[in-house]
Amino acid sequence: MKRLLCISALAITLALPAQAQDRLSIMLDWFVNPNHAPIILAQELGLFADAGLEVETITPADPNDPPRMAAAGRVDLAISYQPQLHLSRHNDLPLRRVGTLISTPLTCLVVMADGPVQEFADLRGGQVGFAVAGVQEVMLDAMLAHHGMEPDDVEQINIGWSISPAVMSGQVDGVIGAFRNFELNQLQIEGTEGRCFYPEAEGVPAYDELIYVANPDRMDPDLIARFLEATAQATNHILNHPEASWEIFSATASELQTELNIRAWADTWPRFATRPAALDAGRYARFEAFLAERGATQGGLAVDALALDVTAVAP
Repeated sequence: MKRLLCISALAITLALPAQAQDRLSIMLDWFVNPNHAPIILAQELGLFADAGLEVETITPADPNDPPRMAAAGRVDLAISYQPQLHLSRHNDLPLRRVGTLISTPLTCLVVMADGPVQEFADLRGGQVGFAVAGVQEVMLDAMLAHHGMEPDDVEQINIGWSISPAVMSGQVDGVIGAFRNFELNQLQIEGTEGRCFYPEAEGVPAYDELIYVANPDRMDPDLIARFLEATAQATNHILNHPEASWEIFSATASELQTELNIRAWADTWPRFATRPAALDAGRYARFEAFLAERGATQGGLAVDALALDVTAVAP
């Protein structure tokens, strides 16, 4: 009788449907690369499933799409950049920073190591390319001012995404908007050396490079809090086991298994935010004031109009 009861109980258990997972969609800022490792590792290690989440990762057709898609509620989360968030908010996009992916700047001004620009002042009279109009020009102007120079002291040229080729070919003397974990490695692979001038050391306040943004009127704070906790666990796994984590990450797609991504991985994993939900309010206040001082925005946005800690509002 006991055996029959156990078999019956087991049959009932197997017949029950699996517990439903809450769905959450996130749009990346570009194609999958080492910058996104905590998200991919959280998926591969089953951490999202443990958090009761089914996460859909979407790559954009246009890198300008993610914040707009999040603002429109087409995705739950999007990856963006702190400087871009400030400009988006001043353009009335309903967005807030709800988490941090990479908490240090990655952008820098790249020049050729053996070129004519050995000191920042050597850019006077030269040409500097930029990839994205707007905040990159503001950052360049601030870096110039830090060295007593005016914006007109260099010719600024929009080179689009042709960053490494533009500086290697001598089309420009330097490029603002290069990622120090990618472009420097790309130059090395091409057989040459680049050097970075770091904005945070040249008059620009430190900022969060990659952030998660959401529409505060459409988001579910509990889902996002669970997502951030899962990525925090994935980040800890990466910090403790960087080589094994690379093997897991790179095995998810053959296009990740390149020399550039191998090198970028080593320069990226130490920069992941270990507490992605934690908010540095002062950082957002300082960058808002910086943009206003440079004339890029009218300023005046309070921190809670830019960023929030979802763990403080999640049930």
